[in-house]
Amino acid sequence: MKTDIEIAKEAVMLPITEIADKLGITDDELELYGKYKAKINDAFLKRTEDRPNGKLILVTAINPTPAGEGKTTTTVGLGMAMNRLGKNAIIALREPSLGPVFGVKGGAAGGGYAQVVPMEDINLHFTGDFHAITAANNLLCAMIDNHLQQGNELGIDQRRIVFTRVTDTNDRALRNITVGLGSRVDGIPRQDHFMITVASEIMAILCLAESLDDLKTRLGNILVAYTYDGKPVFCRDLNAQGSMTALLKDAIKPNLVQTLENTPALIHGGPFANIAHGCNSVRATKLALKLADYAITEAGFGADLGAEKFLDIKCRKAGLVPDAVVLVATVRALKYNGGVAKPALAEENLDALKVGAVNLEAHIDNLRKFGLPVVVAINRFGTDTDAELDYIRQICISKGADFALSDVFAKGGEGGMELAEKVIEACERPKDFHFMYESDMSIKEKISAVATKIYGAADVKYDASALKTLAEIEALDPKYSTFPICVAKTQYSLSDDAAKLGRPTGFTLTVREIKLSAGAEFIVVLTGAIMTMPGLPKKPAAVSIDVDNDGNITGLF
Repeated sequence: MKTDIEIAKEAVMLPITEIADKLGITDDELELYGKYKAKINDAFLKRTEDRPNGKLILVTAINPTPAGEGKTTTTVGLGMAMNRLGKNAIIALREPSLGPVFGVKGGAAGGGYAQVVPMEDINLHFTGDFHAITAANNLLCAMIDNHLQQGNELGIDQRRIVFTRVTDTNDRALRNITVGLGSRVDGIPRQDHFMITVASEIMAILCLAESLDDLKTRLGNILVAYTYDGKPVFCRDLNAQGSMTALLKDAIKPNLVQTLENTPALIHGGPFANIAHGCNSVRATKLALKLADYAITEAGFGADLGAEKFLDIKCRKAGLVPDAVVLVATVRALKYNGGVAKPALAEENLDALKVGAVNLEAHIDNLRKFGLPVVVAINRFGTDTDAELDYIRQICISKGADFALSDVFAKGGEGGMELAEKVIEACERPKDFHFMYESDMSIKEKISAVATKIYGAADVKYDASALKTLAEIEALDPKYSTFPICVAKTQYSLSDDAAKLGRPTGFTLTVREIKLSAGAEFIVVLTGAIMTMPGLPKKPAAVSIDVDNDGNITGLF
């Protein structure tokens, strides 16, 4: 079968001006980045403010495995299938990070015949949004160190600087570093850290900001350090928010591209769901709701991470209410949850499937706790047997969940028609949307609610350092306790232990660190062994990527 990049190269793309014209976007409201991608400027966003909203559909998945679940592929295919049914649908996705592209995961523009294009551009530098975020983040870091060098008027304790540098590549050697070494003019020596760009608070801020003014205010509210006498120092105290906003003035504008079947797609922002809030930008999602009758968006990793954060953080902050949720599952992934090693996943194994199916059941139960209609998308692989597919159908029937086979990877929109029809029906069903916790609950109560109701934990314990930080946050300002929580947790398990597959119960969730993201307006809760700077695998994807003298890229997924 052809590779994703080969399929993408054969696509007959329309000029992005034609895609925009179908959406009613004028040339003056479009900022071109070549022939096939563009940004939509604020003039159009303001012009569409009073339009009625379409239906909002969230696509999520069971816990990811090395076998792959195809959440983005399903999202893209669903949008294309809806348009084949004569529905006005648009897709709203996150931008890929260079870390996974050159690391272990590969590209993130869908797959097979359900992709967004131009695939190479999207997976590489795209419109430069991530570079702008990296630059803005590291500008603030440079201004912090410069303040120390120039006399430290604010009295910043260099041992208590909490804002760190970022880069958009997996580089484990940068997790813990020492800066300022050398002569006196080289800066104040201190310990520092790097995170991957998608974990930056600025990424979260960009994705949650409603306007340029809101972006600047949120940037100013970033907590960067504490003084020697324990007082907080914010970005605004360094007067860095203006210059940072200047770097981000274009990055905040949503990006417009298309699918292989010329369905419009907005791709904007890209926080990971295992270490951040895992959703595309509020601006892109709200714009999608104005542009189409059906706006289809996704949240990263499994429903315990991306979907929970989409619902408890993004929907709460932006006033969004989904009309239906699509839960992607595969035979292969459920067999993996049942104890089958990756090399043997192509073999029929009903016993393992029955053991691993509890993961699917857990996610169906969890999504229903939010009061939303759920449709299970069974993403078909060529090795799936009829007996295995029938078993998953029976699981869905036993849970009272709608379901449909999805074959969009091999057939594009045609392979998602059944799924599209089920989702359209689900959007018309009654819903009783509510959050998993209320804003007036304490931070500990919010953590307990997610840990017990979504993950299935029996208890939560805190490292001493986490309790100390929690007390400091609560003492800084009462409003911080009203913020939602953003749990950083392994994506491979409902628990905080990647080895606990299926549906673990009775475990204790361990909170090892708590951080205040005052600009993003949520509390980051780090659990288990999760890291905010991934490393490269033994054989990274980068070793297979190349480009010839004509500029043709190979090996990109």
